[in-house]
Amino acid sequence: MAREPRQGGEGQDGEQRERRGRTRQREREPRPERTEGEELKDKLVAINRVAKVVKGGRRFSFAALVVVGDQKGRVGWGAGKAREVPEAIRKATEQAKRGMIRVPMREGRTLHHDVIGEFGAGRVILRAAPAGTGIIAGGPMRAVFETLGIGDVVAKCTGTTNPHNMVKATFAALSRCTSPRAVAQRRGKKVTDLIGAPRRDEAAAEATTNG
Repeated sequence: MAREPRQGGEGQDGEQRERRGRTRQREREPRPERTEGEELKDKLVAINRVAKVVKGGRRFSFAALVVVGDQKGRVGWGAGKAREVPEAIRKATEQAKRGMIRVPMREGRTLHHDVIGEFGAGRVILRAAPAGTGIIAGGPMRAVFETLGIGDVVAKCTGTTNPHNMVKATFAALSRCTSPRAVAQRRGKKVTDLIGAPRRDEAAAEATTNG
C-alpha cells in the first residue's frame, strides 16, 4: 500500500514564503515622486525612522517630509508621522496641500529678485537667473523648485543641512518674494515708474541701427 505524501513540510514552506512576502512588502520603500491626477505633483524630500522606548521594548514609527506643488507658482510643504511609511507620506501630503502658498515668478521661469530666507539654523540664498541656467540647487531646495515650476534659479545653503530647516528656510525666502506689479500697487504708482520703459523699444532701436 502506497503512502500518501506528507503535507506538513509544504504547508510550513508556504507559510514561510508568505511571511517573507509580507515582510518585503512592509520594508519596500515608496516611490520618491508621485503625481496625483494632472494638477499637483508631490516629492518625498526625506523620511526618517524614529523609535520610542517603552516597557516592552522599542516602538518604531516613520516621519516623512513632503513638498507639493502645481508647477505653476503654488507650492507647500508638510510633515507626517505614522507607524507605516505610506500613512506618514499621506499625512504629510495632506498637510502640504492645506498650507500651499503662491510665489510670483518672472516670465513663469525664475524669481523677480534675489532673496534670503532663514529658519532656525537654516539659511538659504535664492537668486534669479537668466534663461537656460536651470535649477542650480541641491537636496531639499531642488524638490521645492521643481514642484513650484521654477526653471532657472541659483540657490545656496549657508546654514544647516537639516532637510526640515532647509525646506522651512526656503519657504521663508519664497514668502518674501514679490513682483513689480504688487510693489507698484502698494505705492500707488505704475510699473513703468519702477522698472522704466519696456526693453523692446531699445531692441527695436538697436535693430534699426544694425540694419
